[in-house]
Amino acid sequence: MSRARFALPLVALLSACSILPKQEMSKVYTLPSAPGARPQAPATVTWALRIASPNAPRSLDNARIAVVPQANTITVYAGARWSDTAPHLFRDRLANAFRDSGRIPALSTDDGSFAADYELGGSLAAFQSDYVDGKPVVTIRYDAVIADTRRHRIVGSRRFEVSEPVAGKEVPQVVEAFGRAMDKLSGDVVGWTLKTP
Repeated sequence: MSRARFALPLVALLSACSILPKQEMSKVYTLPSAPGARPQAPATVTWALRIASPNAPRSLDNARIAVVPQANTITVYAGARWSDTAPHLFRDRLANAFRDSGRIPALSTDDGSFAADYELGGSLAAFQSDYVDGKPVVTIRYDAVIADTRRHRIVGSRRFEVSEPVAGKEVPQVVEAFGRAMDKLSGDVVGWTLKTP
């Protein structure tokens, strides 16, 4: 009798679970990129470069796709996320841009503990879509710093900023705009880095 008394609430609880709404699965997006083209006979440098993940505020240091719908308000696109955190996606894209340039044979990231002559780091101040006049525009702002790792001193710093309009308001269109913006910004960073040391 006592077993039946306990079994009834358990059956009721299990049947209640089946009517709860299912949790929506997030779509995972990679950062798209244009195919890289290596130069025919690149003039390579003799120094080694390590690319560090940039520092970022907590609102960007995660895998959510950030959007600023109005001034002083930051939120995320529901049901969508990046395949990695924004700082790691940013670092990996920069590393690929340097590889595509063919100019730095000795290249690494801060995932490893390899020695390097210089380190490219900094902070990611913006990696989001901003609404301007009711239309989304992807904004990426990177404060780059190049440090001489042997002498422990900064040899160059510069702010890079790119704005790329989005061809619509859907998340896949926003992601495509992120890819175009990163292509532009990473090209600028590569050119500047190769001249600075």
